[in-house]
Amino acid sequence: MASPRVVTKTESEELSLRLAVLIDADNAQAAVIEGLLAEIARFGEATVKRIYGDFTAPASASWKKVLQRHAIKPVQQFAYTTGKNATDSTLIIDAMDLLYTRKFDGFCLITSDSDFTGLAMRLREEGLTVFGFGEKKTPEAFRNACHKFIFTEILRPGGDTESDITTHKASDDSKNATVQSANNQAKPKQVFPKKFVLAALEQSSDDTGWAQIGTFGSYLTKLQPDFDSRLYGYKKLSDLVKARIDLFVTEERQAPGATQKILYLRAK
Repeated sequence: MASPRVVTKTESEELSLRLAVLIDADNAQAAVIEGLLAEIARFGEATVKRIYGDFTAPASASWKKVLQRHAIKPVQQFAYTTGKNATDSTLIIDAMDLLYTRKFDGFCLITSDSDFTGLAMRLREEGLTVFGFGEKKTPEAFRNACHKFIFTEILRPGGDTESDITTHKASDDSKNATVQSANNQAKPKQVFPKKFVLAALEQSSDDTGWAQIGTFGSYLTKLQPDFDSRLYGYKKLSDLVKARIDLFVTEERQAPGATQKILYLRAK
């Protein structure tokens, strides 16, 4: 089986993975569903979309409102025993059944639960690409078990990564402060891992010290699956390296036999 790799439709419309999307309703929020499916579409086609949970419980009410609209198949799982998560077991069993059909190139696991670490590792052993989606509280073990992990906070409407702002009655000055706080949250407040990024650039550079943006991005993801330029306020990795003139020197070069240009970078 071919080695898995993270492919986006921007590379080639022909390179589109067939993906099985499995959602843990107990550990995912319905508010991110539109952004989530749009993000998955960047990597391939969501051939199967299933969500697992007890939809008779009040906590699942928000999910029931969006399932039909987005053609997501609900898999009802009653909690047989208090304190035991039957949903996890059902999702894992279904994932293995889908795995052995050999119809998929990868899986999207939407959960913040570390219990799926073993599943992600097993899928990788079969040569499939694993995309993980979860909140920042997701344990590192599960994040690193995926080829690529995306924090769902950046998929919320408006792209906020901080906690939602609590609105309340206040004076005009307080209201203005709240608006300013909302504007500040439009750009994620995350410490930029300068040392890690520069080390990754050094490893992905050629003998002249230059690296192609695609090679650099792939190496970053291999080393740290949850690395995402959007966490630092930039929509694309190319936007980040162009903006950080204190760290990088960039150069656009003509691709051989093509009209498009490719971005290269080196450490400043």
